[in-house]
Amino acid sequence: MADKKIDLHKLKLPYDLKRLSISQCEDICAQIRSILIETVSENGGHLASNLGTVELTVALHRVFDSPKDKIVWDVGHQAYTHKILTGRLDRFDTLRKEGGISGFCRPDESEHDAFVSGHSSNSISAALGIATAMKLNGDKHAAIAVMGDGAFTGGMIFEGLNNAGKSDTNMIVILNYNEMSISKNVGGMAKYLSEMRTKDSYKKTKSAVERVLDVTPVVGKPIKKAVRESKNAFKNMILHSTMFEDLGFEYIGPLDGHNIEELEAGLRAAKSIGKPVFVHVNTVKGKGYAPAEENPGEYHGVGKFEIATGNPDVVTADSFSSVMGKELCRMGRQNKKICAVTAAMKYGTGLQYFAKSFPERFFDVGIAEEHAVTFCGGLASMGYVPVFAVYSTFLQRDYDQLIHDLAISGDHAVICVDRAGIVGSDGETHQGIFDVSFLTAVPNIVIYSPSNYKELELCLHKAVEEEKGTAVVRYPRGSDKSVYDKTDCGTGYEYKDFGGKYLIMTYGRLYDNAYKAAQILKEQGIVCDLIKLVKIFPIDKQITETVKCYDRVFFFEEAYFSGSLSEKYAAVCKNVESTAIHGFVKHGESDALLDELGLSNFS
Repeated sequence: MADKKIDLHKLKLPYDLKRLSISQCEDICAQIRSILIETVSENGGHLASNLGTVELTVALHRVFDSPKDKIVWDVGHQAYTHKILTGRLDRFDTLRKEGGISGFCRPDESEHDAFVSGHSSNSISAALGIATAMKLNGDKHAAIAVMGDGAFTGGMIFEGLNNAGKSDTNMIVILNYNEMSISKNVGGMAKYLSEMRTKDSYKKTKSAVERVLDVTPVVGKPIKKAVRESKNAFKNMILHSTMFEDLGFEYIGPLDGHNIEELEAGLRAAKSIGKPVFVHVNTVKGKGYAPAEENPGEYHGVGKFEIATGNPDVVTADSFSSVMGKELCRMGRQNKKICAVTAAMKYGTGLQYFAKSFPERFFDVGIAEEHAVTFCGGLASMGYVPVFAVYSTFLQRDYDQLIHDLAISGDHAVICVDRAGIVGSDGETHQGIFDVSFLTAVPNIVIYSPSNYKELELCLHKAVEEEKGTAVVRYPRGSDKSVYDKTDCGTGYEYKDFGGKYLIMTYGRLYDNAYKAAQILKEQGIVCDLIKLVKIFPIDKQITETVKCYDRVFFFEEAYFSGSLSEKYAAVCKNVESTAIHGFVKHGESDALLDELGLSNFS
């Protein structure tokens, strides 16, 4: 007789999961996948990575006792199922919407979210800290770090592994291996994990895993019995001679990441050991939705899309990222010294065009932004012109390298800062609001902030062909929607003198709002002059002299106030009033957030 069908919405989650049969859990997984596809198709978000971790998440919550056991997700873009199973099912349709639940893990959102997760490769270090604190408190529960194999291209993972393996804490590291991060994984670790996925050495003997289970207290023999009864579980649950063992971990895997019974057997074994354990799980990114399985990179992070066809409703070719990528490709044909560098974001930054045309001069270093900058320093020291395209939020990881490995030497490299400013639904961990503050503190750096596509192309040429040292070109997420007159586009600044007593200053995409505001004020009989900064730093003394001539100057800035340009101008020109960003900015639609911040309607 078949098990009774269970309605996910009627369960008390995550606690009721433990009383379900395997077949009922499989049905629950199907319901979750439908919810994921439906919600992300409406709200946008991370789809493929979440579809791949459904069974793993269900198994985690059946074996462990969250929140007493602490689950740390390495980047929350694989934790949507975790959110569904931990009290947020009824609000899941608000995912990434203003006032709704976050697309990433947030401890202030749920006690089941053990740690903030927005940037990759930090989970082992965080989980080790948690496990150490629990040990000091006499708490026998486990800390579990869950990551995709893309995280293993980031150096912080290895720092964490090196310390965790010898820690003697109750800590479990789970590797969700699917051969993808955002772009296809690259490098030696990706190759090593791929070989581990397919090699047959784990089939050598059944006695190896049984010996471990024989000495495991309380649950060892029952698990051994379950393993004997499951051919697949036995084949996959065995200790390897791996680098993880060399670092001090017990190793279990590879496990079939879509087989709940096998996952539970492996996780229960890991739970029973009480010391650092590494669990290797193989999954399919995009599992259960054909378009995402066939194109997991495209469905890693998506906007709205049509479920039946999988077609997104956003034309990504019309974006600052694509314009930069195509122009750099054209420049690469003329200048054989130009190299393009990305940190696992080839498509996100528009570098796919350069990669296709000049594969020998294109370098994807994986999720390793720190390495990327120092690698660029090495290229630059040999006379090449590296162009590193990186999201503003991820550039935050590079501060030491920017100073030590680029700025001090004075060698010429270009940083293209994508997603500068408000990015919207990804929230605090991804808003690009800090780059101006920390970049302007670096000596001898030059920063451009174009406000339209034409200016972006001009600034890219200026940065690559004419500047010395470190040159930065920063631009926003999305497309150019500006309507102001672009006849006088340049790379310095643009001054509109209408004879007013007041001046509006800004840079980047906000200039279009400033232009509209000036038009509205003019109709009301208030004349405001305009300054559009393009080369925003170093500060031009000629501009400051002009600014000092006005009764009042209103500087609008899509950046964090402390260390901002408006703060710097206000220190020199006492008539400057700043409207900038104070504190972190939560998730929501970009236009709505700009409106709340006072950056959409200057009048």
